[in-house]
Amino acid sequence: MIPLPQQHKRLLPRGWWLALGLAGIPAPTVGLAWRQYPKTWEEAGVYYAQTTPDNPITRLQAKIDGGKLTLAYQKGRGYLPAVLKALHIPVSSQMLVFSKTSVHGALISPQAPRALYFNDSTYIGWVPRAPILEVVTVDPQLGAVYYVLLQQPKAKPRFFRNVVSCLECHAGLIAKTVPGHLLRSVYVDAGGTPEKEAPSYQTTDASPLSERWGGWYVTGRHGSQRHMGNACATRQGDQFVVDREKGANLTDLHGLVDTRPYLSRYSDIVALMVLGHQTHLQNLIAKANYQTRMALSQDRAQDKASGLSADPRSNTAPVDIQTACEPLLKAMLFVGEARLTAPITGLSGFAEQFSAQGPQDSKHRSLRQLDLKRRLMRYPCSYTIYSEAFDALPGVAKEYIYRRLWEVLSGQDRRLEFAHLSRADRKAIREILLETKPAFAAWKARHSAGQQAQ
Repeated sequence: MIPLPQQHKRLLPRGWWLALGLAGIPAPTVGLAWRQYPKTWEEAGVYYAQTTPDNPITRLQAKIDGGKLTLAYQKGRGYLPAVLKALHIPVSSQMLVFSKTSVHGALISPQAPRALYFNDSTYIGWVPRAPILEVVTVDPQLGAVYYVLLQQPKAKPRFFRNVVSCLECHAGLIAKTVPGHLLRSVYVDAGGTPEKEAPSYQTTDASPLSERWGGWYVTGRHGSQRHMGNACATRQGDQFVVDREKGANLTDLHGLVDTRPYLSRYSDIVALMVLGHQTHLQNLIAKANYQTRMALSQDRAQDKASGLSADPRSNTAPVDIQTACEPLLKAMLFVGEARLTAPITGLSGFAEQFSAQGPQDSKHRSLRQLDLKRRLMRYPCSYTIYSEAFDALPGVAKEYIYRRLWEVLSGQDRRLEFAHLSRADRKAIREILLETKPAFAAWKARHSAGQQAQ
């Protein structure tokens, strides 16, 4: 049993007791409570709650358990610095959110925002004086998986998986969608509480800047463009408004919040923009994975009932794969991206660190190179194509996406929705992928050989 200070217990919803092991129940048994929720993917063989994850957090835990890694505990910040270092998450990615849209809502306010840090796969949430670190990581087979780490010094600290409480929001139970990230922009009052009668917005790279970052702090320059960050809302009749001018182009947060307890004095605008793209793509990859696996499962069941062969390539209806993967393909190519009308400049160093990671082709081009003048990326094809989660897609899904990528990038598909990709864009992306994504190059070689054989 893991003890938790009495004064912290009231901050955690009941469902967290299972994940924290506070009742002496091992973390994997959270699946017992999970059965009460509707879950079409569980019925089709995905088994989110019952499956043992394999992701950056489970691998980190294995190092801790095996004595290969020690997490240092720091007074005031707990395990935060050590976890970021162990997972290679840059401090420059820090973003501060002051809306009470977290399990730690009672501790969050404009004076005490929640700090978020991330890399390509993992997100860490830290609130001053909170009893736990919040952790979300992308599991190649399961999508977003949620953990907590008790902020108490121990020789071998443990990340506890949570299913029930997190998925009450993060699985979109009403829409019966898959477990995923939830990035919102909201109107908040002076205490950080979202205004229930005001609109709220899901944030992706397609969101106009005017609807982004309500309830978030934002540092950086964005010219004449305006956003909802750095300000609480006031009500004027039936309308909720924020002072967009006062919150614009801030190079620091002086006068808004004391940033000394945090690891950085920034809440970087470029990190926020990358976050909006990355979380959206990771959700779509997970959804394509689940929907394709569900289609394959249904095909196998039908084949078994009829006594037919179970070859997924021949039996899976093309329309099922298209429905699962076309939205992902379009998002990977930034279809519908909100155009920038002025340059964006971050101040934390995140942009430089992010762009330097590669991989690069022989001309030193990379899908991680940022544009930040007209659009987010210099070469508008998502770097999430290099992720473990993308590589874990079922073969038929990757075959579909590679084929559709080639149709668009080669100019065969000239539909209006891809008109934002210039001829130079398509050529550059095509060349970068052929050099830096071996699986795509292998697909192209097979495809060319098949055409020649015909």
